Amino acid sequence: MNHKNIDLSTQIVDRSFILLAQNSINARENILTNLLSQRQLPEEGLDDLTIEYLMNQFAIMDTNNFINKIGVGERESRIYSQIIQKRYFYMGHGIGRSGDVDSTQPKAAGSSLIAKLTKYLVKDALRVCNYQINSLIVLPLATGMALTQCLLTLKSIKPQAKYILWTRIDQKTCLKCIQTANLIPIVIPNIEGSPIVTTNIDVLLQKIEELNPENILCVLSTTSCFAPRVPDNIPELAKVCKQNNLFHVVNNAYGLQCNKIANLINTGLAAGNVDFIVSSTDKNFMVPVGGSIIYGNNEQLIKKISENYPGRASSAPIVDIFITLLSMGRSGLQELLKQRVENFAYFKQELQKLTQQLNEEVVETKLNGISMAITLKNKQFIQVEKNEATQLGAKLYVKKIMGARVVTNKKPKIVGGIEFQNYGSHCGISIYQIQDQYFAPYLTVACAIGMTRKEIDKFLIKFKESY
Repeated sequence: MNHKNIDLSTQIVDRSFILLAQNSINARENILTNLLSQRQLPEEGLDDLTIEYLMNQFAIMDTNNFINKIGVGERESRIYSQIIQKRYFYMGHGIGRSGDVDSTQPKAAGSSLIAKLTKYLVKDALRVCNYQINSLIVLPLATGMALTQCLLTLKSIKPQAKYILWTRIDQKTCLKCIQTANLIPIVIPNIEGSPIVTTNIDVLLQKIEELNPENILCVLSTTSCFAPRVPDNIPELAKVCKQNNLFHVVNNAYGLQCNKIANLINTGLAAGNVDFIVSSTDKNFMVPVGGSIIYGNNEQLIKKISENYPGRASSAPIVDIFITLLSMGRSGLQELLKQRVENFAYFKQELQKLTQQLNEEVVETKLNGISMAITLKNKQFIQVEKNEATQLGAKLYVKKIMGARVVTNKKPKIVGGIEFQNYGSHCGISIYQIQDQYFAPYLTVACAIGMTRKEIDKFLIKFKESY
């Protein structure tokens, strides 16, 4: 409300009341001023009314919300459903232009402003997570398609290269993103030293020599993974890539919440080539699935990503992370990260007590600060579809335990035309061998951002009941 309207209001309602109300309006305007000038997370999270006030301010800047506007184009943000209009805060033009997804959209000054501010807020959030990067883009793509976008961008720079050296991670998206980009994955088997499964640098070097660096587009490594797999040795991979003039893409899907992974990546950035790092917005910042962050220290390469993106993009995932970070604030994010570390230690400690009672154990994978593996060596696990190990997984699901994964000694599995031994365990053998005949199954669980101690306690009870 401008000064003229404030003055007019005092002619209708007692002046002292209006001036007091003006203080409230000014306070919210100051929040907007700080956001536009400082371009960083608010120290304390904003309340919902203030966020909605800001969103409405941005919405009326988009042309579809102009009073008496007349749209004669083929795309004028005409939205039929009132529910959908409210869901998107009356913004429907999306972000970017056909030539660059990071460009300002002429019909959507408000949406464009949100997109630009979101980059600043996410960059600040990465600093809170101890990531030392200077360039990023937030895309309305989940992790797999964001990785594909990275590979396609690199392919436009080095078109003769067709191979991707991929350190094995038994997650289908990682393989499919390579094949979707019409590139050839070369699987680098992991070092299978019980119980840790990790990067095999020697095999990687052999493959580089065998295939010739000119024919190799990049190394695709992984940091966030299910135990007993631990993060790849990013510093060593970065050095190898620099020595052989190879690009390096890091799948850091849910690693922003883990300081151990941040240290690995920061060291890699300083040591050699780490060109693109990709993280999910939903797994790290508690928003719906659909967004990702591509970041690194090569501003020109990040710019190339936005230029290669075909057409405009949905603003929905960007709005989700924008609102969430405003709601969290710096202190809220710091508290969530602190709680996750404390909960991980508590979860592991309590699991160790419980598994000791059950004559099982928690596999020691110190480098993995998010996921844990619990042996199920006392379960019958003959190679049949239904056995005691898989039945345990089914029991947990029925008891509404979500996200726990049972890995058994399965027959070889073909994924993307490639045969994998013992798929799910990231290696050709299991972490525990019994009687030289069978491999012990195990269960993986994760302590991710937002998990509560109450959830941990309930899981422990239901796991014991199901076991």
